[in-house]
Amino acid sequence: MADTVRIQTEDFDLTQELADLRAGNRAVGAVCAFVGTVREWQNPADANQPQAADKAVQGMTLEHYPGMTERAIQDMIVEAHQRFDFMDALVIHRIGELATCDQIVLVAVTSAHRGESFKACEFLMDYLKTQAPFWKKEATAQGATWVDARESDDLALRKWGIASQNR
Repeated sequence: MADTVRIQTEDFDLTQELADLRAGNRAVGAVCAFVGTVREWQNPADANQPQAADKAVQGMTLEHYPGMTERAIQDMIVEAHQRFDFMDALVIHRIGELATCDQIVLVAVTSAHRGESFKACEFLMDYLKTQAPFWKKEATAQGATWVDARESDDLALRKWGIASQNR
């Protein structure tokens, strides 16, 4: 399997995706994967606060710009290849209406050794989180709001020497 980017509404099967990613490649010694899911609390500490139920995320809607999003993620994979020694990358990102506990994103990387897989996977997720053109709206009991980029995500990207374009 070559580097692959898919934007889709349907869920993905983690086991099948990882099997397909490494299928038949006897040089693969490591597969690193990250799966992001919709969580109920944006800040876990909020769960213990009075009236926290009003802030609980009930679901989210993800939108993107077709074509532009896929190209941006492909460019991120090219950058990852320049930094790390890995074979293939798979990025699946869901769009549309999602409920809590639903899978949102899969970033998976194959390499000969685990260290490069770990680094490439983390790099891609940090890059994707802040720079991929997705728009996220969270639904709570108080209504729906568009989510801005978080400073913590920008900081994660900076550790790789990349300045966020969000601010």
